[in-house]
Amino acid sequence: MPHMTAFARNQWYVAAYSHEVGRELLGRTILGEPLVLYRTEEDGTAVALADRCVHRRFPLSESRLDGDRIVCGYHGFTYDTAGACVYVPGQKRIPRTARVASYPVVEQDSLVWVWIGDPALAHAGTIPRAGHLDSPDWVTVRGMEPIDADYGLLVDNLLDLSHETYLHGGYIGTPEVAETPITTEVDEGAGIVRVSRHMDDAACPPFYARSTGIEGRITRWQDIEYHAPCLYLLHSRIAPVGVLPEPDGSDPNGFHTEITYAITPSADGKVFDFWAVSRDFAKDDEEVTTFLRDFNHTVVMQDVDALNLLQKTLGTERAGYQELSINIDTGGLAARRILARLVEEGDEPVEKVR
Repeated sequence: MPHMTAFARNQWYVAAYSHEVGRELLGRTILGEPLVLYRTEEDGTAVALADRCVHRRFPLSESRLDGDRIVCGYHGFTYDTAGACVYVPGQKRIPRTARVASYPVVEQDSLVWVWIGDPALAHAGTIPRAGHLDSPDWVTVRGMEPIDADYGLLVDNLLDLSHETYLHGGYIGTPEVAETPITTEVDEGAGIVRVSRHMDDAACPPFYARSTGIEGRITRWQDIEYHAPCLYLLHSRIAPVGVLPEPDGSDPNGFHTEITYAITPSADGKVFDFWAVSRDFAKDDEEVTTFLRDFNHTVVMQDVDALNLLQKTLGTERAGYQELSINIDTGGLAARRILARLVEEGDEPVEKVR
């Protein structure tokens, strides 16, 4: 088996997009825990319960709602939104142990976050923000792909964008991405890794040429902000060569894209890759929206295929093999170090500065 990145349990993870959670029961395994998610009829609050009936372990996600209660599809055990069993068949007395776990849920920025660890430690203030995802100033396309790979491999992939040149050539990659050195900043205490690559004179890849209409060469900035363990933000700016932001920071001639990933471990060797692309240009252009959705889905699938293959390959390696790391890996290595620390420390959450 390849090395597995251990799970930091006392952390917030994205379990779903807001639009996925409704009155249909949704089953999703997070950190090895099967969950069932739904929305209450009363006020639309998102609920997350353990997805196994206490009686014979039937999946509650394959059962049905009666009002805000889940009725198990096998023998009718019925659970309220807190996970307490309120009905068992054939008897009045409900056993004291007839309850399923209920998990803290916070919904913000069109993401549904769940806390799998000790509920007493679940503070909503520690959740990193991605306000562009539901801001009227941005238009977002999004999707989710399950990958049969360790979630640490996806973190590595996203923190080293030089792979764009090779894996995503003809889509988002150009030679300059791999050729331009990076700067890396690590805030160990807050669990944040920043990796920046500023290209002064680069080819314009099809992803941007076709969505912005820019012809010729561009300045291209990629500023990554990874909030361990789950949220990855890539602040992307492109503009025709020589067009820089104004001294006051405004940038009327630049095109900005916020690329968001939620990296949610599902189980050992399985990860959910939630991806979104938000833009502040051509906001009413449906063609651009469709193009970015389809194009980015193709790019994501290139990563999915590569990581599925890598996981299989690592599974056949002899024990004791050595990786070689270079400068481009600085951010990924910092992220591995932070993830290991979150697991080791028993995961005391850090109050993030908003």
